[in-house]
Amino acid sequence: MTSSHPLPPDLLESQISTVDLLLAMFPEPNESDISQSDLALITAIRDEGAENITSIPSGIDLAVHVTLDATHSIQVNITAPLRSTQSSPPEPPEPTFSLRQPTWLDKASLSDLTSSLPTDIFSALDYLRDSGPTIIPLTTPSTTSKIETSSAPLVRVWFYFPSLSTREKRNHMVSWAPSHHLTGFVLAGKPGLLCLEGTPSNIDAYMNEIKTVSWGDIPSHQKKVSERYREVGEEGGNGVERKFERMEEITDTVGEKHGARQNRGDMAAIENWLKEKGLGEMFEMVILQS
Repeated sequence: MTSSHPLPPDLLESQISTVDLLLAMFPEPNESDISQSDLALITAIRDEGAENITSIPSGIDLAVHVTLDATHSIQVNITAPLRSTQSSPPEPPEPTFSLRQPTWLDKASLSDLTSSLPTDIFSALDYLRDSGPTIIPLTTPSTTSKIETSSAPLVRVWFYFPSLSTREKRNHMVSWAPSHHLTGFVLAGKPGLLCLEGTPSNIDAYMNEIKTVSWGDIPSHQKKVSERYREVGEEGGNGVERKFERMEEITDTVGEKHGARQNRGDMAAIENWLKEKGLGEMFEMVILQS
Protein backbone atom coordinates (compact mmCIF):
# COMPACT_ATOMS: atom_id res chain seq x y z
CA MET A 1 0.00 0.00 0.00
CA THR A 2 1.34 3.44 -0.95
CA SER A 3 1.79 5.65 2.09
CA SER A 4 0.69 9.27 2.09
CA HIS A 5 2.16 12.29 3.81
CA PRO A 6 0.39 15.44 5.01
CA LEU A 7 1.15 18.40 2.80
CA PRO A 8 3.78 20.77 4.22
CA PRO A 9 2.20 23.72 6.07
CA ASP A 10 2.69 26.21 3.23
CA LEU A 11 1.11 23.89 0.65
CA LEU A 12 -1.68 22.97 3.05
CA GLU A 13 -2.55 26.62 3.50
CA SER A 14 -2.39 27.09 -0.27
CA GLN A 15 -4.86 24.24 -0.75
CA ILE A 16 -7.19 25.76 1.85
CA SER A 17 -7.02 29.06 -0.07
CA THR A 18 -8.11 27.17 -3.18
CA VAL A 19 -11.12 25.76 -1.32
CA ASP A 20 -11.94 29.24 0.03
CA LEU A 21 -11.88 30.60 -3.51
CA LEU A 22 -14.19 27.85 -4.77
CA LEU A 23 -16.67 28.53 -1.98
CA ALA A 24 -16.49 32.28 -2.67
CA MET A 25 -17.46 31.59 -6.29
CA PHE A 26 -20.68 29.97 -5.06
CA PRO A 27 -21.76 32.18 -2.13
CA GLU A 28 -25.46 31.36 -1.96
CA PRO A 29 -26.55 28.65 0.53
CA ASN A 30 -27.97 26.41 -2.20
CA GLU A 31 -24.93 26.76 -4.46
CA SER A 32 -22.43 24.69 -2.47
CA ASP A 33 -22.32 21.85 0.04
CA ILE A 34 -19.49 21.06 2.46
CA SER A 35 -19.48 19.07 5.69
CA GLN A 36 -19.24 20.73 9.09
CA SER A 37 -16.08 18.71 9.84
CA ASP A 38 -14.36 20.09 6.74
CA LEU A 39 -15.45 23.63 7.61
CA ALA A 40 -14.06 23.15 11.11
CA LEU A 41 -10.75 21.96 9.66
CA ILE A 42 -10.55 24.96 7.34
CA THR A 43 -11.22 27.31 10.26
CA ALA A 44 -8.61 25.59 12.42
CA ILE A 45 -5.94 25.82 9.73
CA ARG A 46 -6.80 29.46 9.10
CA ASP A 47 -6.87 30.43 12.79
CA GLU A 48 -4.19 28.21 14.31
CA GLY A 49 -1.84 27.71 11.39
CA ALA A 50 -1.29 24.53 9.40
CA GLU A 51 1.77 23.55 11.43
CA ASN A 52 -0.40 23.16 14.55
CA ILE A 53 -2.88 20.70 13.02
CA THR A 54 -2.08 17.15 14.12
CA SER A 55 -4.66 15.14 12.17
CA ILE A 56 -4.89 15.74 8.43
CA PRO A 57 -7.51 13.83 6.37
CA SER A 58 -6.90 12.74 2.80
CA GLY A 59 -8.77 15.72 1.42
CA ILE A 60 -11.63 18.19 1.64
CA ASP A 61 -14.80 17.33 -0.26
CA LEU A 62 -17.31 19.86 -1.51
CA ALA A 63 -20.05 20.02 -4.09
CA VAL A 64 -20.95 23.09 -6.14
CA HIS A 65 -24.04 23.60 -8.26
CA VAL A 66 -23.31 25.36 -11.55
CA THR A 67 -26.31 27.22 -12.96
CA LEU A 68 -26.71 26.70 -16.70
CA ASP A 69 -30.00 28.53 -17.25
CA ALA A 70 -33.11 29.45 -15.28
CA THR A 71 -34.21 25.83 -14.84
CA HIS A 72 -31.07 23.72 -15.25
CA SER A 73 -27.96 23.24 -13.14
CA ILE A 74 -25.30 20.58 -12.75
CA GLN A 75 -23.51 19.40 -9.61
CA VAL A 76 -19.72 19.20 -9.55
CA ASN A 77 -18.18 17.10 -6.78
CA ILE A 78 -14.69 18.36 -5.89
CA THR A 79 -11.92 16.92 -3.73
CA ALA A 80 -8.95 19.05 -2.69
CA PRO A 81 -6.19 16.62 -1.58
CA LEU A 82 -4.45 17.41 1.70
CA ARG A 83 -1.97 14.55 1.52
CA SER A 84 0.59 13.40 -1.05
CA THR A 85 2.65 10.31 -1.81
CA GLN A 86 5.66 12.64 -1.73
CA SER A 87 6.99 13.84 1.61
CA SER A 88 7.97 17.23 0.15
CA PRO A 89 6.00 17.87 -3.06
CA PRO A 90 6.90 21.06 -4.94
CA GLU A 91 3.23 22.04 -5.34
CA PRO A 92 -0.09 21.00 -3.82
CA PRO A 93 -1.95 18.29 -5.78
CA GLU A 94 -4.55 19.59 -8.21
CA PRO A 95 -8.15 19.29 -7.00
CA THR A 96 -10.02 16.45 -8.66
CA PHE A 97 -13.65 16.63 -9.70
CA SER A 98 -16.51 14.67 -11.22
CA LEU A 99 -19.98 15.52 -12.48
CA ARG A 100 -23.09 14.14 -10.88
CA GLN A 101 -25.58 13.03 -13.52
CA PRO A 102 -28.61 15.36 -13.51
CA THR A 103 -32.05 13.94 -14.25
CA TRP A 104 -32.22 15.74 -17.59
CA LEU A 105 -28.97 14.34 -19.05
CA ASP A 106 -28.44 10.74 -20.18
CA LYS A 107 -25.27 8.81 -19.34
CA ALA A 108 -23.80 9.01 -22.85
CA SER A 109 -24.16 12.79 -22.93
CA LEU A 110 -22.70 13.06 -19.44
CA SER A 111 -19.70 11.00 -20.53
CA ASP A 112 -19.18 13.22 -23.58
CA LEU A 113 -19.43 16.33 -21.43
CA THR A 114 -16.97 14.97 -18.87
CA SER A 115 -14.41 14.08 -21.53
CA SER A 116 -14.61 17.59 -23.01
CA LEU A 117 -13.86 19.38 -19.74
CA PRO A 118 -10.44 20.87 -18.96
CA THR A 119 -8.60 19.10 -16.15
CA ASP A 120 -8.15 22.32 -14.16
CA ILE A 121 -11.16 22.80 -11.88
CA PHE A 122 -11.48 26.56 -12.43
CA SER A 123 -11.27 26.17 -16.21
CA ALA A 124 -13.84 23.38 -16.02
CA LEU A 125 -16.26 25.55 -14.07
CA ASP A 126 -15.82 28.37 -16.59
CA TYR A 127 -16.45 25.91 -19.42
CA LEU A 128 -19.69 24.70 -17.83
CA ARG A 129 -20.96 28.24 -17.32
CA ASP A 130 -19.99 29.43 -20.79
CA SER A 131 -21.32 26.33 -22.56
CA GLY A 132 -24.52 26.04 -20.54
CA PRO A 133 -27.05 26.50 -23.36
CA THR A 134 -25.33 23.89 -25.55
CA ILE A 135 -25.19 21.32 -22.74
CA ILE A 136 -28.94 21.26 -22.13
CA PRO A 137 -30.73 18.74 -24.40
CA LEU A 138 -33.79 19.81 -26.36
CA THR A 139 -35.80 17.02 -24.75
CA THR A 140 -35.56 15.36 -21.38
CA PRO A 141 -34.49 11.69 -21.60
CA SER A 142 -37.64 9.58 -21.70
CA THR A 143 -36.07 6.91 -19.50
CA THR A 144 -35.51 9.32 -16.63
CA SER A 145 -37.99 8.90 -13.80
CA LYS A 146 -39.43 12.19 -12.65
CA ILE A 147 -38.80 13.30 -9.08
CA GLU A 148 -42.09 13.25 -7.24
CA THR A 149 -43.12 16.69 -6.01
CA SER A 150 -46.86 16.06 -5.74
CA SER A 151 -48.94 15.77 -2.60
CA ALA A 152 -48.14 12.08 -2.18
CA PRO A 153 -48.10 11.10 1.52
CA LEU A 154 -44.75 11.58 3.24
CA VAL A 155 -43.01 8.76 5.06
CA ARG A 156 -40.05 8.68 7.43
CA VAL A 157 -37.70 5.74 6.89
CA TRP A 158 -34.89 4.62 9.19
CA PHE A 159 -31.92 2.74 7.71
CA TYR A 160 -29.30 0.88 9.75
CA PHE A 161 -25.63 0.33 8.83
CA PRO A 162 -23.41 -2.10 10.78
CA SER A 163 -20.66 0.41 10.02
CA LEU A 164 -20.67 3.79 8.28
CA SER A 165 -17.38 5.65 8.19
CA THR A 166 -16.30 6.75 4.69
CA ARG A 167 -16.64 10.52 4.63
CA GLU A 168 -17.06 10.81 0.86
CA LYS A 169 -20.03 8.43 0.92
CA ARG A 170 -21.58 10.31 3.83
CA ASN A 171 -21.15 13.60 1.97
CA HIS A 172 -23.00 12.09 -0.99
CA MET A 173 -25.86 11.10 1.31
CA VAL A 174 -26.20 14.71 2.44
CA SER A 175 -25.57 16.61 -0.81
CA TRP A 176 -27.69 14.36 -3.04
CA ALA A 177 -30.80 14.46 -0.84
CA PRO A 178 -32.13 17.94 -1.78
CA SER A 179 -32.60 17.02 -5.45
CA HIS A 180 -34.92 14.23 -4.28
CA HIS A 181 -36.78 16.58 -1.92
CA LEU A 182 -35.61 14.63 1.12
CA THR A 183 -34.84 15.79 4.65
CA GLY A 184 -33.34 13.88 7.58
CA PHE A 185 -29.90 13.07 8.93
CA VAL A 186 -26.84 10.84 8.68
CA LEU A 187 -24.98 9.49 11.73
CA ALA A 188 -21.65 7.76 11.15
CA GLY A 189 -20.19 5.10 13.39
CA LYS A 190 -20.68 1.49 14.42
CA PRO A 191 -23.59 1.34 13.98
CA GLY A 192 -24.46 4.06 11.47
CA LEU A 193 -27.91 5.52 10.92
CA LEU A 194 -29.72 7.22 8.03
CA CYS A 195 -33.13 8.83 8.46
CA LEU A 196 -35.04 10.03 5.39
CA GLU A 197 -38.27 12.04 5.11
CA GLY A 198 -40.01 12.24 1.75
CA THR A 199 -42.32 10.39 -0.60
CA PRO A 200 -41.74 6.64 -1.02
CA SER A 201 -40.75 6.96 -4.68
CA ASN A 202 -38.25 9.74 -3.96
CA ILE A 203 -36.66 7.72 -1.16
CA ASP A 204 -36.43 4.67 -3.42
CA ALA A 205 -34.83 6.74 -6.21
CA TYR A 206 -32.35 8.29 -3.78
CA MET A 207 -31.32 4.97 -2.26
CA ASN A 208 -30.93 3.46 -5.73
CA GLU A 209 -28.65 6.34 -6.73
CA ILE A 210 -26.60 5.97 -3.54
CA LYS A 211 -26.18 2.22 -4.05
CA THR A 212 -25.42 2.30 -7.77
CA VAL A 213 -23.46 5.56 -8.12
CA SER A 214 -21.94 6.54 -4.77
CA TRP A 215 -21.32 2.91 -3.81
CA GLY A 216 -20.40 1.83 -7.33
CA ASP A 217 -16.83 1.07 -6.26
CA ILE A 218 -17.86 -1.01 -3.25
CA PRO A 219 -18.17 -4.83 -3.60
CA SER A 220 -21.79 -5.92 -3.37
CA HIS A 221 -21.20 -8.02 -0.24
CA GLN A 222 -20.02 -4.88 1.58
CA LYS A 223 -23.11 -2.80 0.76
CA LYS A 224 -24.74 -3.60 4.07
CA VAL A 225 -27.77 -1.46 4.84
CA SER A 226 -31.20 -2.46 6.06
CA GLU A 227 -34.48 -0.64 6.50
CA ARG A 228 -35.34 -0.87 10.20
CA TYR A 229 -38.57 1.09 10.43
CA ARG A 230 -40.97 3.05 8.22
CA GLU A 231 -43.34 5.66 9.62
CA VAL A 232 -46.33 6.21 7.35
CA GLY A 233 -48.72 8.39 9.35
CA GLU A 234 -52.45 7.90 9.68
CA GLU A 235 -54.30 6.00 6.97
CA GLY A 236 -55.92 8.34 4.48
CA GLY A 237 -53.90 11.32 5.68
CA ASN A 238 -50.96 13.23 4.25
CA GLY A 239 -48.40 11.00 5.91
CA VAL A 240 -45.90 12.00 8.56
CA GLU A 241 -44.97 15.57 9.43
CA ARG A 242 -41.41 16.55 8.60
CA LYS A 243 -39.25 16.91 11.69
CA PHE A 244 -36.13 18.11 9.87
CA GLU A 245 -35.66 21.28 7.85
CA ARG A 246 -32.90 19.87 5.65
CA MET A 247 -30.59 16.89 5.21
CA GLU A 248 -27.61 17.04 7.57
CA GLU A 249 -24.85 14.97 9.10
CA ILE A 250 -24.96 14.96 12.89
CA THR A 251 -21.80 12.92 13.58
CA ASP A 252 -19.77 15.94 14.64
CA THR A 253 -22.55 17.67 16.56
CA VAL A 254 -24.24 14.74 18.31
CA GLY A 255 -22.17 11.58 17.89
CA GLU A 256 -18.94 12.42 19.68
CA LYS A 257 -17.05 9.29 18.67
CA HIS A 258 -16.75 10.33 15.01
CA GLY A 259 -16.87 6.89 13.47
CA ALA A 260 -15.76 4.78 16.43
CA ARG A 261 -18.15 2.47 18.22
CA GLN A 262 -20.64 4.66 20.04
CA ASN A 263 -20.35 4.59 23.85
CA ARG A 264 -23.04 5.12 26.45
CA GLY A 265 -22.52 8.88 26.53
CA ASP A 266 -22.91 9.14 22.76
CA MET A 267 -26.09 7.06 22.88
CA ALA A 268 -27.55 9.35 25.55
CA ALA A 269 -26.76 12.41 23.43
CA ILE A 270 -28.41 10.86 20.38
CA GLU A 271 -31.47 9.85 22.41
CA ASN A 272 -31.85 13.38 23.82
CA TRP A 273 -31.44 14.90 20.36
CA LEU A 274 -34.17 12.67 18.94
CA LYS A 275 -36.44 13.56 21.88
CA GLU A 276 -35.98 17.24 21.06
CA LYS A 277 -37.22 16.44 17.55
CA GLY A 278 -40.24 14.61 18.94
CA LEU A 279 -38.82 11.26 17.86
CA GLY A 280 -37.66 9.86 21.19
CA GLU A 281 -39.54 6.59 20.72
CA MET A 282 -37.50 5.89 17.60
CA PHE A 283 -34.32 5.55 19.65
CA GLU A 284 -35.49 2.30 21.21
CA MET A 285 -37.25 1.03 18.09
CA VAL A 286 -34.35 1.63 15.71
CA ILE A 287 -31.10 1.80 17.68
CA LEU A 288 -31.58 -0.27 20.82
CA GLN A 289 -33.14 -3.11 18.82
CA SER A 290 -30.09 -3.24 16.54
